[in-house]
Amino acid sequence: MNRLPGRWSRVLFALTVALKSILPTGGAPSNHVLLITIDGAGAFYLSDSNAPLSTLRRLVREGAVAEGMEVASPAVTWPNHTTLVTGVGPDRHSVLFNGVLTRPGPGRPLTIDPARPKADLVAVPTLYDRLHEAGLRVADINWPCTRGATSLEDSFPDVPEPLRFMTPRLREELLAARILESADDAAFKGRSAAVRDQVWTAAATHVVRERRPNLLLFHMLICDSIQHRYGPQSPAAYTALAVADAQLADVLRAVDAAGIRDRTTVFVTADHGFDSAQKLIQPNVRFRKAGLLEVGSAPGFLKARAQSISEGGTAFVYLPDPATRSADRTQVLELLKDQEGIAEILTEEQFPALHLPVPGQGSQMADLVLVAKPGYAFGNEARGEDSITDIAQTGANLGYHGFLSRNPRMNALFVAWGRGIRPGPKPGWIHNTDIAPTIAHLLGVKLPGAEGHVLTAFLSDAGR
Repeated sequence: MNRLPGRWSRVLFALTVALKSILPTGGAPSNHVLLITIDGAGAFYLSDSNAPLSTLRRLVREGAVAEGMEVASPAVTWPNHTTLVTGVGPDRHSVLFNGVLTRPGPGRPLTIDPARPKADLVAVPTLYDRLHEAGLRVADINWPCTRGATSLEDSFPDVPEPLRFMTPRLREELLAARILESADDAAFKGRSAAVRDQVWTAAATHVVRERRPNLLLFHMLICDSIQHRYGPQSPAAYTALAVADAQLADVLRAVDAAGIRDRTTVFVTADHGFDSAQKLIQPNVRFRKAGLLEVGSAPGFLKARAQSISEGGTAFVYLPDPATRSADRTQVLELLKDQEGIAEILTEEQFPALHLPVPGQGSQMADLVLVAKPGYAFGNEARGEDSITDIAQTGANLGYHGFLSRNPRMNALFVAWGRGIRPGPKPGWIHNTDIAPTIAHLLGVKLPGAEGHVLTAFLSDAGR
């Protein structure tokens, strides 16, 4: 049998490998979607001429843009990233915090544990689970609630020890490329927010070029940490947006380098917006003074019959002792009815309309939800004498999210661009439950149980 010369054999092998990387099992060219979140990028930034978003605005001109995207309540990072990939609200996917609420027992204080796997956090199948079942490739870079997810081919998860829980192949490649200096989580955590975002961006571009996933989930974080510290629409916030916009440009260049631009759809959105506050409400101070919460000499609480956990613009109040819950609830309502800064105290009858679980539906939900008035946010402090503290005097953060989604400052920008997107439409407001079913549609899979709808107003004939 005739054999090809060694040089041509190597060329043929390289072409075969390249074709396998872009063709699914059936042999037809594969399509790709990038879901990119700029943490804290409120819808108001697209109309803000001071926001340096040249790359994103180019995508707006060439693609489609919504007036804004309504997020899930509470407007917090992990719950809304989970809604984006499930198409359902927190009442079904169960993520209410940036972690899992732990209940150590009756009358014991509650804590939030972020060091938990996806299986402990997310109660429903995700979009990436469905894509994996269909034989498609999925990767995530800094995406919440993905630790230990077996349906992700490459994963750099948003968890307290991301390097430890990264997929081994990706970790080895990032170390070899000097994108990561070491596999030491403490050293990575010690780097600045800007450096960590650079690493995540370089990891995302590496995955796009080398793996060409059918779906890439990429979460940029720098705009969140900066807006917390300095507030939204501050000079520092605009600088962080410029960094995120430049990182978006890096990812788009990787799409071109991978040779998949004509088969790629890009969605750029956010998990929540931001608002400012001048005062912090400290419900736990009132609970301590009333004998419902006991503190010790060290940080943390010793006992709790009532405990408030801040989400920023809302606070979840728990009554951990079943034996006294009814009386404790009455007392808490009386204590807080005239509290400065509280706009509403929501009870369980109001939770379903907000797509929040009711008490007893899982272990995460509170007995009451407090809603802050404009200019206020919630804290977790229990010591001291004042249940209201002035942010300017204490040096606390200036920016907050976690309000209910009906606060217009909480809602996110949304831009769609690329394959299957019809340039031009601006169909008003959409909901973040619509994103997962739309991506599923573009990639030819079903997402049973999704509450959202395919965004047909955005789609061209190729996308329909």
